[in-house]
Amino acid sequence: MVTIKDIAKLAGVSPSTVSRVVSNHPRISLDTSRKVKQIMDELGYHPNMMAKSLVSKTTNTLAILLPRPAEELFQNDFFGELLRGILTQANRAGYDMLLTTATGEHDEIETVSRLVRGRRVDGIILLSSRVNDPIVAFLASSEFPFVLIGRSESHPDVLSINNDNKQAAYDATVHLITQGHERIGFVSGPANLTVSNDRLQGYRQALEAHKLPIRSDWTVEGEFLQESGYRAMSLIMSLPERPSALVVIDDVVAFGVLRGLNELGYKVPDDISLVSFNNISLSELATPPISSIDIGTYQLGYTAAQTLVRAINEETIHQKQLIIPHRLMVRESSLTTIKRG
Repeated sequence: MVTIKDIAKLAGVSPSTVSRVVSNHPRISLDTSRKVKQIMDELGYHPNMMAKSLVSKTTNTLAILLPRPAEELFQNDFFGELLRGILTQANRAGYDMLLTTATGEHDEIETVSRLVRGRRVDGIILLSSRVNDPIVAFLASSEFPFVLIGRSESHPDVLSINNDNKQAAYDATVHLITQGHERIGFVSGPANLTVSNDRLQGYRQALEAHKLPIRSDWTVEGEFLQESGYRAMSLIMSLPERPSALVVIDDVVAFGVLRGLNELGYKVPDDISLVSFNNISLSELATPPISSIDIGTYQLGYTAAQTLVRAINEETIHQKQLIIPHRLMVRESSLTTIKRG
């Protein structure tokens, strides 16, 4: 049976160095790590991860807390791309992933509490941020390594990876204004999500800056689901005075908007224009192709995992709130210039 001492002897290093390589210690040089791992592979050595965990008090596992309701995760390509970024970086850093979710807020607290108090994972990534989020409050008070994708108003000092969602929505709205639109509506997400509030605020700021009307009946709240966008069109397009353009919270919601408009007999962009967010791959394949804000979804996930690993390794992190830049991808859904008045 191959032991750590055997590996150390062949590599010309100490057994403690081999142990550090196994645990992905940040102070081991890349050359030494490669040399030791090559010998481990050649000899077919597999470390006893349970024993390693007991000694080092680490698990080399990160947890991802999936959002509620869980069906949003499987119906929205945004989360798939976000997870791809997280998993790519976690794998490169030598971490396994544990995905977990809960059916309600109380269950969510219990789930996270078990992970933290049982030391089942080394750190946690939260995929979304809510207003007065109890999970963020619990993790912050526990001083347990975690990263929030989004931002927290009540705990602004936690590690977070986010976009400037207010500016992104401002830019999307101004794009429609430059196309000649003066009546612009907003199809929003749940009011308890920070991202919904930030994008709604950016939309309103753009209208205010250009002295355009902000009407409550032109804003419809829903979920991050296609069906939500579909239902929103029944409400908005039945109004006596309708908007000529829409800012939509998410591409998947925009697919529902397109379906609803098509069934009601309206054409995009001839009758109504729209811009949405996240720039998932299907947005370019929609009919018509959807103008969308690219928020760097893969980079959000990759950077979140990278930052969490640094926090676990107790590295100095000078900037706790990182902002991933966005850009507007202009396509056919917003390119019809209308006459003012």
